[in-house]
Amino acid sequence: MAELDIVIPVYNEGRNIVAVLDALGEHVRTPFRVLICYDYEGDDTLPAVASYHPVGFGITLIKNRGQGVFGAITTGFADSRAPAVLMLPADDDYNAPRLDAMVERMRSGCELVVASRFIPGGCMDGSPLLKAALIRISAFALRHFARLPTSDPSNGFRLFSRRLIESVPLESTKGFTYSLELLVKCHRLGWPIGEVPVEWHERKTGKSRFQILSWLPEYLRWFRYAFATTWLRRPPESVARRGSPT
Repeated sequence: MAELDIVIPVYNEGRNIVAVLDALGEHVRTPFRVLICYDYEGDDTLPAVASYHPVGFGITLIKNRGQGVFGAITTGFADSRAPAVLMLPADDDYNAPRLDAMVERMRSGCELVVASRFIPGGCMDGSPLLKAALIRISAFALRHFARLPTSDPSNGFRLFSRRLIESVPLESTKGFTYSLELLVKCHRLGWPIGEVPVEWHERKTGKSRFQILSWLPEYLRWFRYAFATTWLRRPPESVARRGSPT
């Protein structure tokens, strides 16, 4: 069985997906499988994947049981079987050399590994000014005031342990807010969190599905949760052992 399931939510990523798969096959040494989660049968990613011949890894196409980014993510979680599950953007053909390091952090005991743009070796390039400002300000606040053990709390590119996925139910319903939710819940449980530097470049083709204004209320919900963990409460050890943060 693969040690790593790489979940890639797609929406008409036919121009990007082959380069991503090529990069994974070339650089990732951890035994892995790719789960490509799509919304509809006319998605132009599907013919590109159908004509692709992977070497050394398997590809599974999965129709989303739900809508949009969040539906793809929850479908990928539900269909994953590996001890480690990675959410990878469908246009990221440059971070594959860093994935083995993320898995190694999980082998060393971390339950969640953040792909961080804001530590030495990482970068965030080409983002629109407003989006970049909101991401950096929120990252600074959560790191230095809520004391989350990561410099990049909002990045949806993240590695999760099987234990975390199966122990912590998701309450989020939109976009990439699941990623912040699992981070703050993992932190409240006191489970180890690691981070590895990654690059981030504004996509060259296709349209970003990042919708900050629509998702903002749910982001704010998990901001409050993070601050409450640090300043209002710490869970008793019995709660952490049960794996059900509240």
